[in-house]
Amino acid sequence: MPQITVDYSGTLAATFDRQAFAFALHPLIATTVDTRPEACKTRFRRVDEFVIGDRAEGHAVLHIEIRLLHGRTDATKIRLADAVLDLIAARVEPGDGVTLHASVEVPDLDAAFRKR
Repeated sequence: MPQITVDYSGTLAATFDRQAFAFALHPLIATTVDTRPEACKTRFRRVDEFVIGDRAEGHAVLHIEIRLLHGRTDATKIRLADAVLDLIAARVEPGDGVTLHASVEVPDLDAAFRKR
């Protein structure tokens, strides 16, 4: 059920082990929001163009959106977002001279969401 999208800058492409990150992320989500790791579905989207402030160089961007079925409290969503930020800090190395800008968002899935 958790639908996870990871947008990452091309500046992370060489150092970001996406599959290992997903394998660490899924059990973390499952434990925090009371679901099964098998229910987690993650897709990665590389972003080659981005700007931070007045520069486009020396930065890396990582934004994770974890969409959940309606019913989780704000406190649970905040706890999940904080845990994911901790996971990013532990597992994502942007490289020398590169500043990582990481963010996490945990919105509800739309009421029209369906799966098979």
